[in-house]
Amino acid sequence: MVTPRAFIIRHGETEWSLNGRHTGTTELPLTSNGEQRIRATGRALVGPDRLIVPSKLAHIYVSPRKRAQRTLELLELYCRDKFPWQASRGHTDLEVRTDARIEVTNDIREWDYGDYEGLTSLQIREKRKHETGDERWNIWTDGCPGGESPADVTARLDRVIKDIRERFHIPAVEKAGEKEGEGDNSASVPPPPDVLLVAHGHILRAFAMRWVGKSLEDGPSFILEAGGVGTLRFVDPLFVRDVQMTSEFTWWLTDYLGVQKL
Repeated sequence: MVTPRAFIIRHGETEWSLNGRHTGTTELPLTSNGEQRIRATGRALVGPDRLIVPSKLAHIYVSPRKRAQRTLELLELYCRDKFPWQASRGHTDLEVRTDARIEVTNDIREWDYGDYEGLTSLQIREKRKHETGDERWNIWTDGCPGGESPADVTARLDRVIKDIRERFHIPAVEKAGEKEGEGDNSASVPPPPDVLLVAHGHILRAFAMRWVGKSLEDGPSFILEAGGVGTLRFVDPLFVRDVQMTSEFTWWLTDYLGVQKL
């Protein structure tokens, strides 16, 4: 039975992610180290015999922020379509590795930090203490003044999850089941089962929480470093239609020596 997966990749390192500054709408390039590590991620995790098999990707969602788009470029998936933000494709038909369509969507842009844009967590606590007398702050329960609340973020991520399940994962499971029922001699080819999301730290952690049916107010028990990769899948694909189905996720980090499963 096909087990559809959703791969999530956080963009590579930027100067602000390196310094712990909250980066929502601000456009920043990847550092040279960030680019190098994303290339290493592509070599380690993308390929016909790797974790992310390009030919099995049905769809790619990417944030409108340039740091996420550059990260997708550096993974060298070699899509049949050109990147929506580029004038032409940079590779030949012979180099194409996937027919997955690329969708730029605001629904996986980074959390809008509003008044806290560009600030570190320490600076945010100092600002709150000065303004309210209480320095305590938890983005998962408090959100960001002038930006987004947990409910705002939940609404847009739930749209993405619903889209993934209805457009890609459910059809992949059903078609695979039909093929099994027809036997090995069936000429039908089930659609690719996997999807890829390239976005940001807070929004992808929130996405993983919503995937497994948790409220953002519960707070995540995991982190996703710059350039980190996560895999989310259904424990039992037969329950793919159940929004509250049992799911699981695995985080991967790459370094210059290889891949480490967390």
